[in-house]
Amino acid sequence: MQENHFDTVIIGAGPAGNAAAYSLSPHQKVMIIESDLWGGTCPNRGCDPKKILYGVINEKLQEQRFSSTGLKSQSNIDWPALMKFKRSYTDSVPTGTKSGLKSAGVATIHGSASFVNSHTVMVDQKQISADNFIIATGAFPAIPDLPGKNLFATSDDFLSMKQLPKTIGFVGSGFVAIELANIARVSGATVHIFQHNDRILRRFSTDYTNELAKILSERGIKFHWNSQIKSLTENNGSVSVKATDGETKVDMMISAIGRPANIKGLNLAKIGIKASSKGIKVNNHLQTSLSNIYAVGDVIDKTQPKLTPVASLEGKYAAENILKQKEPISYPAVPEIVFSSPELAEVGVSLETAQAQTNKYKILNQQVGGWYSYHRLMDQNAQVATIIDKDSGLLVGAVVLSVNAEELINYFTEIINDKVSPTDVSARIPIYPSTASDLSYFYF
Repeated sequence: MQENHFDTVIIGAGPAGNAAAYSLSPHQKVMIIESDLWGGTCPNRGCDPKKILYGVINEKLQEQRFSSTGLKSQSNIDWPALMKFKRSYTDSVPTGTKSGLKSAGVATIHGSASFVNSHTVMVDQKQISADNFIIATGAFPAIPDLPGKNLFATSDDFLSMKQLPKTIGFVGSGFVAIELANIARVSGATVHIFQHNDRILRRFSTDYTNELAKILSERGIKFHWNSQIKSLTENNGSVSVKATDGETKVDMMISAIGRPANIKGLNLAKIGIKASSKGIKVNNHLQTSLSNIYAVGDVIDKTQPKLTPVASLEGKYAAENILKQKEPISYPAVPEIVFSSPELAEVGVSLETAQAQTNKYKILNQQVGGWYSYHRLMDQNAQVATIIDKDSGLLVGAVVLSVNAEELINYFTEIINDKVSPTDVSARIPIYPSTASDLSYFYF
């Protein structure tokens, strides 16, 4: 039995689990259990492959923006070649991840874990015990419970398509739907988005999401606002989508209504760990209701964004807390972005919060399409909102809608987290002209 006992066992080999494993392995006997692909969702069938596709798509859109400036070629997307490019990265992720863990001295096992008690799990009839456990099993794509639900595909299916369907439908309008719909549309597909209300991306500021929806509509994405899907039926190889606004035929229908916590089969209730549909309940040390069992990443119920860097931070924190009791976890300002052409990004205090508390915050909302940094990219729709704390004069929030929002939002995030004053920002000498050289103009 001793060989099957570990100081810490981690369930899930995604970014959160791997961060914990690498932090613990120099100090403890560690095992990591994975039931699917080593590396987890992000590098295998999530943010990394999606951005590989997006990078090519965005170049096509940039070419279109430059069509009146002297660039006369017109490219087409070769979907099989694009997917081959994606696989040139993703195909090596599982073996590379597992190899790296083994090199770090982490024991690995492939299978589904189920708790027997607070110190024991079963993995395909094999009993493994540990002093501590870290649950890092992530989330999975939800499917609406309605007639014909077996006809729904998911983002996993989209990111492994050998050929691009002529017509694709999405239910939902969060990160997954908006990003994949944009990729499909620019690649040449007809795209429908069915949304139960009249807005997209509920985590982002309405003023900016409305503008993004307008841009995507002009690109040709068909939004079915206030539409409830009633059923799906197969129709000569296609899918008929019956909704409150009528019937639409698509070649592929993708569910993008959210990603619940992946806790099925863990047997959490039996051992007294509290969880909801939003995830596992944890305290401010990321401990579950059993103090020797931690949960990290997308599997936990939290207000912080469920993003890869956050998951990695939590995995490392849980490991460090196991080694030596730490102060409660503290999160910096965390930027969020939708890779949607243009990109929409936010960080810190939201625009809605600032608009509701004008006694506390100043808002500078600027159309920046005419600024040099955006004019040179023909990014005429670019706009930026910055939120300033009236008492301190510090930047505390920002929203960016532009073709390269990721760069500017990263600068804003550093300024917010480091509490850099407007005076100090103005005193810096960045490369000119560049996005960084614009920073001082986003203050009053």
